[in-house]
Amino acid sequence: MNKTSLDNLTRGIIRENPIFVMLLGMCPTLGVTTSAINGLGMGLATMFVLMLSNIAISSVKKIIPDIIRIPAFIVIIASFVTMLEMIMQAYLPALYSALGIYIPLIVVNCIILGRAEAFASKNSIFQSLLDAIGMGIGFTLALTLLGSLREILGNGSIFGFSFMGDIANPILLFIMPPGAFLALASIIIVVNKLRGVK
Repeated sequence: MNKTSLDNLTRGIIRENPIFVMLLGMCPTLGVTTSAINGLGMGLATMFVLMLSNIAISSVKKIIPDIIRIPAFIVIIASFVTMLEMIMQAYLPALYSALGIYIPLIVVNCIILGRAEAFASKNSIFQSLLDAIGMGIGFTLALTLLGSLREILGNGSIFGFSFMGDIANPILLFIMPPGAFLALASIIIVVNKLRGVK
């Protein structure tokens, strides 16, 4: 793998992480991360749509007129989200129910639209796939980390497994909406310190 391909693959994981660095996709980030499994599920669902839409958009970029580019991208993305919704409803009903309205909202997720416009519409299929994988991994890791932190602090468990037992004294604030902001801000502070941002 050459340097450009490696850069496209790794960019979204740390350096341009969609959540912790670029602050994109805040609606599902704050809404579904009440537990680690919800964060992981939403991240993987978004990554699935991101990969397929980047491949499709990169494939048809030359035949889409500029004047209808964004509506065409939305139709392509919505098609994959509909497929995902049907698959999840059939095979993962508990996760589908937990994620609720956030699954159809993947259509307008600014990470997916942003990558379609900024990258897939200007690059090859292979490079677009690498970009989607990197951004998807970064998004999934971010949601899982945030969901894990909120679940540990708010429930005394991780991935549904209680590790504190009867001595648990969870901080319920962290599984409520204000806790999402506090947990996200804490992680962003740590990430910026590690990145050397002042």
